[in-house]
Formats: sequence, structure tokens, C-alpha cells
Amino acid sequence: MTGREVILTNRSFTPQELYEFMEEYWDKEEYNDFVLGSPTDMSVGMYVMLPATARHLVIVYSRDKGFLNKEKKVVLSVAMTSAGAAEAMARSIPTGGRVIAGIVKLHSVKSQNEDRTGPAQEALVAYTNYMRTLLGEAGYLK
Repeated sequence: MTGREVILTNRSFTPQELYEFMEEYWDKEEYNDFVLGSPTDMSVGMYVMLPATARHLVIVYSRDKGFLNKEKKVVLSVAMTSAGAAEAMARSIPTGGRVIAGIVKLHSVKSQNEDRTGPAQEALVAYTNYMRTLLGEAGYLK
């Protein structure tokens, strides 16, 4: 499980262009609605965001060919929601009593990891397959 999927394209998109492309072609009833924004207050940049679970969402963004990128691409990736990030931060607060705190921390980490590698990953794969189809039909696949 990588939590990240890449679709090679023949063009790059700004966040707004990607949002507008999805507004025009995306089936919101079958594949959920989406918004343009940042997943958390600590996030840098704008992304198209799709729901996955209560703790995770799928972000969609484009990367242009350049120094670090060999190809133009659209990337879909699992990211934490604000609630998921808040939960992750709360887990790092010392609670005293090493044994009990360790058990609580392990349980929370496991359930969050299961959420990310289970339902969130399934949503990522479904969204990626659909996005690949849409980009192909529009003539944007490499």
C-alpha cells in the first residue's frame, strides 16, 4: 500500500484547472462530491479533496515536468483530515503511566493505520481508476 497513485498526462493543471475539469466530467453521484482547498490548516497548497473516511481523504493535484519530476502527472494521495490530524497530535501528548499510555497509543495507531490501509486505500484506487478513465476520454493521458 503506497497511499499514492500517479497518472501520467500530456499536460499539467493548476489546482483551479483540475477542479474545473472535475466539475465538468466527474460523476458526483457515483464517485462523491469534492472541494478545492487544503486538508488541514498546516497544509501547503491547494488540492481537490475527495472523501475517503472520517480520518482520511484523497487529495488530487498536478505536477509539471521539471527538476524533480520527469513527467507531467496527476497525483492522487491519501491525506489526513483535520480530525485525523487532531487525533494524531492528541496521541503524542504524554498521558503518564508508561504501560497504559503505550497500550492506548498502540490501539489508536493501529486503528488509524487500518483506516488508511483499508477503506481509504480502497477509495484511492477507485478514484484513481475513474480519474484515469476521464483523463483518457478527454485526451490528456500520455
